[in-house]
Amino acid sequence: MQIEDRIRALPLWRGELRLARLGGGITNVNYLAEDRLRRAVVRVGDDIPVHGILRFNELAASLAAQAAGISPAVLAHEPGLLVIDFIEGRTMTAEDLRQDDLLDQALDLVIRTHRDLPRFLRGASLTFWVFQVLRDYAATLRDGASRHLDRLPGLMEEARELEAAVGRIEMVFGHNDLLPANFLADAQRMWLVDWDYAGWGSPLFDLGGLAANNGLSDTQEERLLTRYFGGLDRDLMRRYRAMKAAAALRETMWSMVSEIHSELDFDYAAYTAANLHTYGQALDAFRHI
Repeated sequence: MQIEDRIRALPLWRGELRLARLGGGITNVNYLAEDRLRRAVVRVGDDIPVHGILRFNELAASLAAQAAGISPAVLAHEPGLLVIDFIEGRTMTAEDLRQDDLLDQALDLVIRTHRDLPRFLRGASLTFWVFQVLRDYAATLRDGASRHLDRLPGLMEEARELEAAVGRIEMVFGHNDLLPANFLADAQRMWLVDWDYAGWGSPLFDLGGLAANNGLSDTQEERLLTRYFGGLDRDLMRRYRAMKAAAALRETMWSMVSEIHSELDFDYAAYTAANLHTYGQALDAFRHI
């Protein structure tokens, strides 16, 4: 059965169903679905083992995020399909999230993810330790004869340096993919969506990812950390800088793996180059703290 036929066969629709392919996804295919009662987003995607994406985990996190008031409602699901309520609003950009009022709203959602969402989480869930992700990505790139093989020894040595600097962690349930496009704002509030990589790990990863993916200034980062932890010292800043660099390296190596494994129409080579630049800046900032 074709994807659109599977969507149309879901029992929640009432009356004529209109489907339109949504752009912007770099992991999943998404559709806007509209019947006489509602508008919904249909996320289409199977497990993606090379990226550690297992859909049972995404569903559990999405349901918990709904219950915690962080993410839109899950309307229906079956293997390979996840239907969520459509938010009438706009997708955030990095420029948006550099505005203090919008950044505060985004941080509120991150804090609620870490502190409130686990109260609603049911069943088994994954861990997300970025340094294991990086080790596995490196093996995947070697297996796939990536064009980036010559970079791997240096990148993995840097990853070991960063992991040692992070040290022991507090464990929280994180989103782990805080790209600006995963924040939506309507007339009343902001929402956090797309729980593909959700799992237990360090809060520093989400905080570092939020900063690295949105180009936050040093002042904004200090404000972010002070608000999250209630204070800031040099040791915390050093561990944070290490994790921020690791977050940028993960996005870089995610793109390298996608270059050889993804079939979506997206310029992964350009995305890799942009993230290598972001990673280089983050690594330099860590080493000069």
